[in-house]
Amino acid sequence: MGILDSIILGFIQGVTEFLPISSSGHLVVIEHFLGLDFEKHKAFDVAVHLGTLTSILIYFRKDIWNLIKAFFKLFIGKITEEYSKLILFIIIGTVPAVITAVYFEKQIDVVFRDPFMVAMAMLIVGIIFIIGEMIGFQTEKTGLKWWKAIIIGIAQAIALIPGVSRSGLTIVAGLFSGLEREKAARFSFLLGAPAMFGAGIWTYVNYNPGILTDAPFDLWIFIIGFAMSALTGLAAVSFLMYFLKKHTLLGFAFYLLLAAFLIIFLMSLPYIMWLFENPADLEKLNW
Repeated sequence: MGILDSIILGFIQGVTEFLPISSSGHLVVIEHFLGLDFEKHKAFDVAVHLGTLTSILIYFRKDIWNLIKAFFKLFIGKITEEYSKLILFIIIGTVPAVITAVYFEKQIDVVFRDPFMVAMAMLIVGIIFIIGEMIGFQTEKTGLKWWKAIIIGIAQAIALIPGVSRSGLTIVAGLFSGLEREKAARFSFLLGAPAMFGAGIWTYVNYNPGILTDAPFDLWIFIIGFAMSALTGLAAVSFLMYFLKKHTLLGFAFYLLLAAFLIIFLMSLPYIMWLFENPADLEKLNW
């Protein structure tokens, strides 16, 4: 991996982590076409995920500070305040992703970390966005409840599958359960903060305790990837929070559908070219 690869992957991570188009899916596809070895770049994945975590901490700094204060108030029994309830909802919503990561993360990597599977996931999620906007438009809007936090948390756990947008699916889950779009997005991003931090720690510990020192590239690759994902992530989350005040997820749904078909086409292109270059073999298929 070179500096240009670091810039490209950091940019993609920063933009796609918050825009509902799947950061993991884009990274899998880009790594495939750049010819990068996924296992050798686990350390870099940690760096760019910490970059997007930094974006959340900066953009939601007031909320984060209030959540920290509310966390300590929980120990003295103050759970009626807005942020005390919110931190409980975040804890509840984080549990499904933790359980899924601990027990199924390796299986998910083996089965779904493939460009074709990413395309299938994008296709399904794009359709879910369209259905979610249709149903969410008709759903009566109420505040955040514990059962809604569980539903959104389950959506976040499903988003461990590459190609499934974490931000998008959790926002849609919020719409399904009766949250306003902007409030669903706010909770989605706050819920994502511990998930991103936990994912970085889990990757570091689970794959290789020396993942940073043994990585096949120098420290500048990490720094550049981290900085790029943090800066582009901050721009992306700022844009999306503004965008969702007046717009739906339909534009992102159509992007996912288009991206899915494009990935399938690009993956199929070598086989198509081979068949045209070997017409004799094409005739043997007896179509």
